[in-house]
Amino acid sequence: MSLMKTLAKVAIGVAVAKGASAMMKNRAGSTGAGGGLGGLLGGLSGAQGQSGAGLQNMLGGLMGGSQGASGGLGGLLEGLGGSGGQGQGLQGMLGGLAGGAGAAGLLGALGGAVGQRPADNGASFGQVLNSNFDQTPEDPIEPTADQEAAAALMLRAMIQAAKSDGQLDDAEQEKLMGQLGGDIDAQEAAFLKTEMQRPVDAQALANDVPHGMGPQVYAMSVLAIDLDSQAEAQYLHQLAQALGMDAGTVNDIHAQLGVASLYQ
Repeated sequence: MSLMKTLAKVAIGVAVAKGASAMMKNRAGSTGAGGGLGGLLGGLSGAQGQSGAGLQNMLGGLMGGSQGASGGLGGLLEGLGGSGGQGQGLQGMLGGLAGGAGAAGLLGALGGAVGQRPADNGASFGQVLNSNFDQTPEDPIEPTADQEAAAALMLRAMIQAAKSDGQLDDAEQEKLMGQLGGDIDAQEAAFLKTEMQRPVDAQALANDVPHGMGPQVYAMSVLAIDLDSQAEAQYLHQLAQALGMDAGTVNDIHAQLGVASLYQ
């Protein structure tokens, strides 16, 4: 498989494990959820009683579907943070990420698998992510080494956030791993298990985030939780501070995701 495919599946798996049906019910009436992922979630409020499998199908279509680069979760991530000051967007921030100083710790469990990815695939991170959702009709785009490293970072962000309330127990971990089916290889499984066992540390995560990529990593963290406990709110506050994000930027991301503001 690939970490990009794993990210697409874990985005579904974490949502199911952390109660995405309740999340959709709570956000359906949010006035801040008119656009982006939050608005789409709000429109699905009538389906909160469906099974986990049905929810997986709904969220898969939402996050990827046939929306290409401009829609779905990939499009949302591409649009966060503007152009990073470089006019290149998210894709422009990834140059050399796989060979960066933090990559050894981040990608150590994967051996040399990331280095075997193509140097260029002609697609943005958002396009590649959207193409890897199961419900996307087009063939998955093989990610580059840098895109794989970014996917690993976002997976780490989701897992750290999901653990921030202390409730990602063994059963939830097994449920999350079960969403991956039989496609995940041994190295990818080892990577995920390592991340699930890693202590929650917002500062350590932020230390590995490339300059300008904080909004995307923060958004993936928000996506992984219900934000219904003080522990989760405190973790997001710590992560925002560690990433150097101001209150306005944080609240704007929450609005795009249809989540209550972190700051008043």
